Amino acid sequence: MKPKLQVLIAEPSDIIREGLGALLDEEEFVMQAPLRELPSDFPQRVGRLQPDILILNPTLLNTPPRMQLVSIQQARLNMAVVALVYEYVEPALLSQFKTVLDIREKGSRVAQLLRECCQNDVDDDEGYELSDRETEVLVLLAKGCSSKEIADKLNISVHTVNTHRKNITHKTGIKSVAGLAVYALLHNLVVG
Repeated sequence: MKPKLQVLIAEPSDIIREGLGALLDEEEFVMQAPLRELPSDFPQRVGRLQPDILILNPTLLNTPPRMQLVSIQQARLNMAVVALVYEYVEPALLSQFKTVLDIREKGSRVAQLLRECCQNDVDDDEGYELSDRETEVLVLLAKGCSSKEIADKLNISVHTVNTHRKNITHKTGIKSVAGLAVYALLHNLVVG
């Protein structure tokens, strides 16, 4: 029997937050204390709570939202961060989330979507440690190099660089170059 997925909801609307919580309780997810807003110590709180899924209304993110999202993702690397949307949100910001949950989804689809976004994380036994070559590619990405520049510096093809980038994204769970740069800094792979 698989363990129940721990879910944390950050949503300002009581109706939406409580309705989504009730829906997920029926589907046997374990709900953590939901939040109406993001406190200043939110990344630390996520680190302590260790949810498997964070359902987050992107409008709660402060400026710059991408950097705040990266710090939240860094607090729990294997956590799926899901955007809960019911109004316009910049597509560039939405691309930083594991998946997008539209408020108009059917109840059964919501639970399925959440299970799918965690399936790889729960079932993946290979670990997320980067290979030496992936670390080299990550460091060059963090320094602002393009795939072509990385290929030239490491004497490999652009296709190989892109394969390494996909592996890095899969292992770290971070999709954006800015997020990978923060990851590299936090893991002392790049000097300040």
